[in-house]
Amino acid sequence: MTYRDVVSRQVLTWACTAIGARMPVAMAPLALVFLVRERPGGYSLGAILAAAYVLGEIGGAPVLGMRLRPERARVQLAVGLAVGTVGFLGLGVFPGAHPVVLAGFAFVAGGAPAAATGGLRTLLSELVPARSVAQALSVESILTAGVWAVSPAAVAGLALGVAPRVPLLLAAVLMAWSVAGLWLLPARWGAGGADGSGGGEGPPLLRVLVGAWPVYIVGAASLALLGLSELVLPALLEQRGIGVGWSGPLLTGMAVGGGLGAFVYGLRGWPGLLRTRSAVLMAGTSVCVALAAVIPATAGIAVALVMGGTLQSGAMLTRNLSLREVLPPGALAAGYSVMYAAAGAGYAATGSLAGALLRVAAPSTAILAGVCLTVAMTGVGWWGEARRARRVACAEGSGEGAVELGGVGAGVGAEGVK
Repeated sequence: MTYRDVVSRQVLTWACTAIGARMPVAMAPLALVFLVRERPGGYSLGAILAAAYVLGEIGGAPVLGMRLRPERARVQLAVGLAVGTVGFLGLGVFPGAHPVVLAGFAFVAGGAPAAATGGLRTLLSELVPARSVAQALSVESILTAGVWAVSPAAVAGLALGVAPRVPLLLAAVLMAWSVAGLWLLPARWGAGGADGSGGGEGPPLLRVLVGAWPVYIVGAASLALLGLSELVLPALLEQRGIGVGWSGPLLTGMAVGGGLGAFVYGLRGWPGLLRTRSAVLMAGTSVCVALAAVIPATAGIAVALVMGGTLQSGAMLTRNLSLREVLPPGALAAGYSVMYAAAGAGYAATGSLAGALLRVAAPSTAILAGVCLTVAMTGVGWWGEARRARRVACAEGSGEGAVELGGVGAGVGAEGVK
């Protein structure tokens, strides 16, 4: 298995479009904090605006993702990204507006383009042969890791060196760029039924998506660990007597590790079932984050976070590949969007738990509690996938359609990844 089939002009065009759509997402929370930090109660207001943005993402991704239709994919994605551009533009042009107005702009900026991640991922899989889907998703993960590694430095540099509104204006420009880029990509992806589930006679789309709930649970657990590391790291460094300025380089190292892990994952086929690989990678990531919580030295924390990022990216890749096994082609864009929302919910839930625990416990204790939560989520997700696989096997053995179990038969679009 190599990346040869992924190297093409169309994939490069897709990458440029994806950067325009995803860079604003990575920039937004920190940019919102910098936008209002000099106002009275600025940091609290910044946190509220960031929460409004994330709530927009969590709500918009499943709702809009389920409305995506293969035959109208380009137009629907373009409209969402264009409205998101308006939201970012409003934040940058009216930084002194009433907090309610700013929260509204932030909600729109997060919610309107929230289905773009699932739509663009589905388009990417259309640009490569079926045997190279795993490599294409690895490339996407590498690109995402690069975006998240660059964004914090870009936001801080522009906000402090030029003006607080500039990062949000840049986000608007980048998102508008992605709208233009869509017209250089295919206008649609593989045919689906009227309900978007891949066949007019199949079960309703919502039922198909609900059948994949174990995959979403583990996906949420995976990003929850990342959120735990990002949100509690500054407090942990203070607890260890280490300058909080190290949090930026350490998180960048974690993002670079994520890119490296995605690259290595796509180099070859790996043994074992996808759910088993996912559980192993999540267990490894949990160990790394737990080690970062108890190691006293900066170098040790750095190594643990880099290794954690490496394993975490592989875990997320297994989740995306698992969706291709359990969902029909016409439901993949919606499934990816639900995964995006689930991951955001996991990030927010773990962050809230850690924030509450920081009031009564040490940062290291808060991190370990979050690790325990994610391990429990991983266990529930693995059990759900194993149980579903047994039910599908029994249904196939008795001659019944697997779709009657609330999902579809394993193996859809997953050639070469088992």
